[in-house]
Amino acid sequence: MTAEFAVALPAIALVLAASLASVHAVAVQVRLADAAADAARALGRGETSAVAAGIAARHVRGAGLAVVDDGDVVCARLTARPGGLLAALELRAESCAMRGGL
Repeated sequence: MTAEFAVALPAIALVLAASLASVHAVAVQVRLADAAADAARALGRGETSAVAAGIAARHVRGAGLAVVDDGDVVCARLTARPGGLLAALELRAESCAMRGGL
């Protein structure tokens, strides 16, 4: 029984670690989507991209911001890495807003 437990324990630990890392990645993706929406609204109000990047950084540390200006619509594209076991994964979120919004 001890030998079987010694063999199974690393597999159980790996599955648990992968599950926790996946939950963390999903949480970062949700925060990234919220940050993209907030940054897009700020850009739509006429704020600078530096202000929008600051708003995004408050939600997700290390988030990269790309601004896409398409006339009446401005979009914020954010990228971030969740870190940990899934550090190689790049998460993305995009949100757009009309210019001149309040």
